[in-house]
Amino acid sequence: MESRPLRYFVAVAEELNFARAAERLGISPPPLSRAIRRLEIELGVTLFERTTHSVALTPAGEVLLAEARIALDALQAAGRRAQRA
Repeated sequence: MESRPLRYFVAVAEELNFARAAERLGISPPPLSRAIRRLEIELGVTLFERTTHSVALTPAGEVLLAEARIALDALQAAGRRAQRA
């Protein structure tokens, strides 16, 4: 699994809005939505309950959000350690 889809997922999970998450990430909503769909397919789970008016995390999405934050923090820390070495 790559870090970019996890960053995209975390942005949507924190914003609970694809348009705001896309703006935060500096991309347009359609590619963001496609990336989230690909992540859901890769994992074999639904991460968000989507309606025309709202976005909510599923239980699987809640678990991934906690784990994704840890993983992304670890990647950043590894990069900082490598730079200091």
